[in-house]
Amino acid sequence: MLPCAHCWPCRGPRSEMSVPGCSSSPCSSPVTLVLLIYLVFTRFWPISALYLAWVIFDWDTPEKGGRRLPCLRRWSVWRHFRDYFPVKLVKTHDLSPGHNYIIGSHPHGILCVGAFCNFITGSTGFSELFPGIRPFLTTLAGNFRLPLFREYLMSGGLCPVTRRAIGHLLSKNGTGNAVAIVIGGAAESLSCSPGVTTLILKNRKGFVRMALQHGAFLVPSFSFGENELFRQVVFEEGSWMRAVQQRFQKMMGFAPCVFYGRGLTSVRSRGFLPYARPITTVVGEPVTVPKIEEPSSEVVDLYHGMYVRSLLKLFNDNKTKLAEAPEVPSPGLQ
Repeated sequence: MLPCAHCWPCRGPRSEMSVPGCSSSPCSSPVTLVLLIYLVFTRFWPISALYLAWVIFDWDTPEKGGRRLPCLRRWSVWRHFRDYFPVKLVKTHDLSPGHNYIIGSHPHGILCVGAFCNFITGSTGFSELFPGIRPFLTTLAGNFRLPLFREYLMSGGLCPVTRRAIGHLLSKNGTGNAVAIVIGGAAESLSCSPGVTTLILKNRKGFVRMALQHGAFLVPSFSFGENELFRQVVFEEGSWMRAVQQRFQKMMGFAPCVFYGRGLTSVRSRGFLPYARPITTVVGEPVTVPKIEEPSSEVVDLYHGMYVRSLLKLFNDNKTKLAEAPEVPSPGLQ
């Protein structure tokens, strides 16, 4: 089961991004909700009552680092998941356990497969490549209000994409924490297409401000092949269908992408399974960030520019080796 990853807010007073989404919420979450409601009307109603009491008692845990289970990262199913595409993690620089980090994950794609496989599962060897570093991945805070599904998310090391949750990991959980944020979010998923990379990044500066406030180093990462997993009908800006997608995104928190992959019976059939395309996630050089509790807009712009340049350098240094197409243009920035 693959939860969607989401990005950090770029503006405004809200603690969570206004459009933090991916294609959809996992289908099993409403099933568990319906099951618990059904049990209320049976002789097993105490199960629902006890779980509701537990959720109320445990409500703030996702905002305080969650409750990760290291054994979940070692499940053998993740190795099969990795090998299906396959997914590979490439290290370019060391990450010192003496610092905390915000890892910017690009691009979003449809399902953030690269970010999930590398930062949540242990199948690609993150802990061996970066000893002493604990990876976390942010996702929509609403997912942690879904019964049972919230327990699964926390056990894997996912946390809400809120200031409070990320601030806790960067300031109250010691050092050696790496919080991965898919910067482009739902807006970026609407533009993903094979052979084309469009990054929503120019006005996404909230993650830089957060890094400055906690002195967390900024680390760019790029998943080559992420946009090759599905075929999407991309509607032009200004079209009525694009307007419907954007309005839905603002209301519900995720983007209703029109896409397809392969079917169950044949590679040539159409369905909703991702195509088996290699994904290589390259983790770049950390951008050293000082701790400034109240950074000015000018300082935020300065480090945002440094991050963007570091990301583009990472892409250009690796595109000829890792991208499938022989001629790969630099990603467009919006």
